[in-house]
Amino acid sequence: MKAKAISRNIHQSPRKMRKTLNSIRGLKVGVAMNMLHFSTEKAAAIIEKTLRSAVANLMQGLDDANLDPELLGIDEAFVDGGPVMKRFRAASMGRAAKLRRPTSHLTIVVSNEK
Repeated sequence: MKAKAISRNIHQSPRKMRKTLNSIRGLKVGVAMNMLHFSTEKAAAIIEKTLRSAVANLMQGLDDANLDPELLGIDEAFVDGGPVMKRFRAASMGRAAKLRRPTSHLTIVVSNEK
């Protein structure tokens, strides 16, 4: 069985999120949680929270309380771009400089299938 968790409008660029996400794609859930928990990157905390949500969704669907996270695997993990917040900052000689604040959408799919 598969379960999915989605986090939307994360205030970090998709490119920075993918850097961390690529390191856990295809791993077992227990190993991935351990790597994310001890990582110093900002994206690791958000990815870990979404991964925990996907595992909880799978447990809720199976109604099996003694499911071992070491047996679960990450089937899909991807980041898409979200809306970009456009801001302006004061620049020299009375001008304005454009700031782009990108957001992203994170999707993680876990399964207990081999």
